[in-house]
Amino acid sequence: MADLRETLERELKLSTGERFAMPDLGGEAIATRVFVSTYHDTPEHRLARSGLTLRYRVENGRGRWQLKLPRGDARLELEADGSARTVPPRIAGLLPALVRGTKLVPVARLRTRRAGLRVDGAEVVHDVVSVLDGQRVSRTFDELEVELIEGDERTLRRLEKALRRAGALDGEARPKVFRALDLADPLDVHGVPAGSSASAHLAAALATQYRRLLAHDPGTRLGTEPESLHQLRVATRRLRAFLRAGRPLLDETWADELRAELRWLGGALGPVRDLDVLLEHLRVEAEALDGPDSAGATTVLSALGRERTTARRRLLRVLGSSRYLALLDRLESAGDPPLATPPPKLVIEDIWRAEHARLRKTVARLGAAPEDEELHGVRIRVKRARYAGELAGLERYVRAAKTLQDVLGAHQDSVVAEERLRRVGTSHPDAAVAAGRLVDRERRRRVRGKRDWKKQWAALSKQAKKV
Repeated sequence: MADLRETLERELKLSTGERFAMPDLGGEAIATRVFVSTYHDTPEHRLARSGLTLRYRVENGRGRWQLKLPRGDARLELEADGSARTVPPRIAGLLPALVRGTKLVPVARLRTRRAGLRVDGAEVVHDVVSVLDGQRVSRTFDELEVELIEGDERTLRRLEKALRRAGALDGEARPKVFRALDLADPLDVHGVPAGSSASAHLAAALATQYRRLLAHDPGTRLGTEPESLHQLRVATRRLRAFLRAGRPLLDETWADELRAELRWLGGALGPVRDLDVLLEHLRVEAEALDGPDSAGATTVLSALGRERTTARRRLLRVLGSSRYLALLDRLESAGDPPLATPPPKLVIEDIWRAEHARLRKTVARLGAAPEDEELHGVRIRVKRARYAGELAGLERYVRAAKTLQDVLGAHQDSVVAEERLRRVGTSHPDAAVAAGRLVDRERRRRVRGKRDWKKQWAALSKQAKKV
């Protein structure tokens, strides 16, 4: 991806109220800009509905392609030069999960006049946007943006306060093309109305996770940071958990087949994500080693890095396969899933109660000093109960379950880390001592996990009783 330029955008959008006047913020004025952006999408707006935007922007006679991907509270902008007629291969190669053989077409054309200033590492701009229909302006709107260039979150909030004192109001969170096309923000997910059936709750949850899976597929293919892969894996896990928990509500054959395919996808995502987590952790641990062991730790990290490279190659083959695209086609209908006949008389809380009961029985079977594998089993049960709690909207229970899951997850991570470190130490004798010292640190982490999990289990049990 060497010919792609990446920029992480962190911005705040406001609107100009009737009494707004740009305050004196200091800084330096930036040259007024005028650019025309032609947005491309599938006819069904699959990119937009997944929170992505693809446009060809022309400014001062020069054109470039820009793809924006969701990344937490920010957006990652990828930019590449190219002809207006063809999406550059480096960008097109990130979109097969969304496009799926459909031709990308122009869906909107906007002309923007931008004026503003740069202050304290941020740009404060006023955009006047014209929606074009051929050469005709069909309508206009404007917005204020504060975009961090070098500043921090405090800069963003300070500038926001100054603009609001000058009359600025809450702005549209939607990107400009969403406003032009009158599309809802896909990240603005509303809950299911009170009194809805359990199957309606389940269908909405499946549809949400499918959208999140699509939103993080391009970032996973890009591979420049681990968060996209993490979110893609989380969406896959939630889909599996929801299908499992909601099995009594669904056509069993449909649900079981879909879960099996999601398990296959998870089998490709898991090794890469696990190595991301392990490498991040061990880089910190390795800093505590000195002398010859420091060089040995470098060997350990290099060996694990090669394992990750191999696992990522396999993952990219999976994401490029027809089987994966067929899975996405099946998930697209998950927002209206085939239901069991006759439908069971269940409310959504019943699904959570069943999962929590299984968790409680698993914990009750533990001895005074549970084995590592037994605690791993508890972690799996906690995760399932947490996701069932999400379906039921049990926010406090979900928070407590996540805390327990994190404690048990750190414990399991230490088990996996020791296994991998022993394998690397065996195959690389020059790193054996460093690997052994790192194993000792993992064992101490495991002792902390075994000490702390019971406290968190008590907190989760307390929340369950309140429900």
